[in-house]
Amino acid sequence: MALRALLFDLDGTLADTETHGHRPSYNRAFRKLGLSFRWGPKLYRRLLQQPSGRARLQHYLHRYQPDLGEHAEAVGESEEAWVEHVHRLKSRYFRRYLRQGKVPLRPGVARLLREASDAGLRLAVVTNASRASIQSFLKYGLGKELTARIDLVVGGDQIKARKPAPDIYRYALARLKVAPYECIAIEDSAMGLAAARAAGVPTVITINSDTSDQDFASASLVLDALGDPEAPSTVIAGRMDEDWLGLKTLRRIARTAAPRL
Repeated sequence: MALRALLFDLDGTLADTETHGHRPSYNRAFRKLGLSFRWGPKLYRRLLQQPSGRARLQHYLHRYQPDLGEHAEAVGESEEAWVEHVHRLKSRYFRRYLRQGKVPLRPGVARLLREASDAGLRLAVVTNASRASIQSFLKYGLGKELTARIDLVVGGDQIKARKPAPDIYRYALARLKVAPYECIAIEDSAMGLAAARAAGVPTVITINSDTSDQDFASASLVLDALGDPEAPSTVIAGRMDEDWLGLKTLRRIARTAAPRL
């Protein structure tokens, strides 16, 4: 079977949004609210095991029981409302980082999107992020020309269960009207890999500083980045047919994944 679509995760895959956008935005929100705690890289990597920003905040409250100071009463009255307030403020800072160009695309992303689109492949963004965050990223991070090449965008608030559940991938496959083996997912985390593989979609992993120590044994290929001619990829596991991730390698992975008739 021929390769028909590429399904891209967003955070950590298209751009290093966690390091350059989300984590600094949480910390700015905490500082603005007069909270004494901050999320460092090591703690944030643990919090990323939660499937959404609001879930991270709730998990942090329960697991780490931070000093909330004058906010303790508000949390006691309605934890959900307080979390929503913090998350809304964090999202405002995140959009500001995007508008200021502080969350660049990862190496090779723009190239691969253009190559795949020009070759007639369908492109989808399949992410746990909310639609509001996605739209900000598409407008300011991906840009008009690349966004116009995207055929489908699916956010975590559109389905019942976020990754690592396979729901979001199954939804995307249905909308695109393609079989799992006619697609390849491009992810950066074990959570995303679990979701894609549970939906039957072969997966390429492009690691980052937050995910480099995770288990990617079920991935078809693991790279340090998608790569460009000026900045080739390093293969961590699997085989690549070029010096950067290209259509030749992706089509081979799809052929290997296709059922034998």
